[in-house]
Amino acid sequence: MAAPVRRDGMGGTGQVRARDLGIVIGEGRPGRHNAITDVPGVRVGHATIVHGDGPLVRGQGPVRTGVTVIVPHDGDPRSEPVFAGAHTLNGNGDLTGLEWIRETGLFHGPMAITNTHSVGVVRDALIEIGARDERPGRPSWSLPVVGETYDGRLSDINGFHVRPEHVEAALESASGGPVAEGAVGGGTGMICHEFKGGIGTASRALPERAGGWTVGVLVQANYGRRGLLRIDGVPVGLEIPISEVPSPWPSPRPGLAEPPPGSGDLPPGSGSIIIVVATDAPLLPNQCARLAQRAGLGLARTGGLGATSSGDLFLAFATGNRHHPPGEAAVDGAGVVAVRMLVDPALDPLIEATVEATEESIANALVAAETMVGRDGITAHRLPHDRLREVMEQHGRLRLAPG
Repeated sequence: MAAPVRRDGMGGTGQVRARDLGIVIGEGRPGRHNAITDVPGVRVGHATIVHGDGPLVRGQGPVRTGVTVIVPHDGDPRSEPVFAGAHTLNGNGDLTGLEWIRETGLFHGPMAITNTHSVGVVRDALIEIGARDERPGRPSWSLPVVGETYDGRLSDINGFHVRPEHVEAALESASGGPVAEGAVGGGTGMICHEFKGGIGTASRALPERAGGWTVGVLVQANYGRRGLLRIDGVPVGLEIPISEVPSPWPSPRPGLAEPPPGSGDLPPGSGSIIIVVATDAPLLPNQCARLAQRAGLGLARTGGLGATSSGDLFLAFATGNRHHPPGEAAVDGAGVVAVRMLVDPALDPLIEATVEATEESIANALVAAETMVGRDGITAHRLPHDRLREVMEQHGRLRLAPG
């Protein structure tokens, strides 16, 4: 029996974000929705699967999983790719399709993010959905981009509950505007810095003197030790330790100043973060790769290290050059296509925007996520808003009135 699915396109009015608590990351100005969808044409959709409680029974549940999709522009991204680049901070994870992106510099969307053991079914579903609409000029094959992080601590990951219909539901719900965050879509069962984690997003709108471009970021955050968590430079993880808000893991993640863990060592692949950067600036593929690399600096600001057990994989795409023919398309005439590009020094404001938006996306994922009880009664607690505000105020980092 299929688990119930919830479609989540736009965020609800009750969604709380970092800025609602008075937390402002960096100096840049967010776009209208402070989301990746502030980049014109970008759409996001989620399918969230939550079913069952109690002891784990493989194939039945409990289920805490889903899939998130990102559509890169308002045209047909399968037949009109955009320039893109990627970066791997630590490779204990998967983001399919990157080799073709590295080879050609082209990203044929849409892309999806899910749990570690559902990459295959989501990839195949994207291929099948695309194959339904065969027409002249549209490729008859594809190498979809699908990322993953591990949700097996809370969910029946070996029950393979994500199915093609969930991918379709996520695509059908994909929209611009506000984006649902926290325990939704692919982020449903994720854990971040030993709090409940999941999906987060943010954006920066550059001033006109810097080109007026928009940079948007979306993360699926499922990594990190509690003691390393920093928000706007404040050591939140040390101020709210696991003795105050328990970890969902049976023993704390080891740190340099902590004793080694006991019998509850983390399973391989139990960390990871997928970061997607979008911009409307006219970037070339190598410049996209530079932005993807800088997303790792935003991750580092929050306490991400690229640990051995973590798959830290980043993709950046740029919609500032449109109307590229699909990969392996028949050559039209001399095969020359005009493109625009930024000179490299003009990339620096986009780099700063990427770092800030990545850091804020992770903060938003933590703030938006609610406490979740998963399989076997394992609980991932939310980052408590009252304590977070208290800690930020103690360190002089509350910069806006709440709300």
